[in-house]
Amino acid sequence: MAIEILKKEGFSLVRVNTERLDTNTAPDLKTEFVVLNNNGEKNIVLDMSKCKYCDSSGLRAILIGNRLCEDTIGTFILCGLQPDVDHLIKISMLHTVLLITKTVDEAEKLLNRKKEM
Repeated sequence: MAIEILKKEGFSLVRVNTERLDTNTAPDLKTEFVVLNNNGEKNIVLDMSKCKYCDSSGLRAILIGNRLCEDTIGTFILCGLQPDVDHLIKISMLHTVLLITKTVDEAEKLLNRKKEM
């Protein structure tokens, strides 16, 4: 399965288990974000550590996840960016819009700190 979802305490961890987030896999990711949001999830961590390539449809799916979390006063965190995907995020200036951490653990710590505020 290209997308894996793990329910954690206070957030859902969404893992992209494919090397490519493109026109073939991005619609599935977008659907998962909508389903999670419709089920009341407002905090999502997207783990991209296995993903080495992302195109514009992948970026759109990521932005949809971010918007759905923002709309519910939640938090969307992108983590585990591989070099090519990180470069695409930066040249698209999305690093100025998205919360990005290196690892899932860092994302979880950030969510816990936000919860304590």
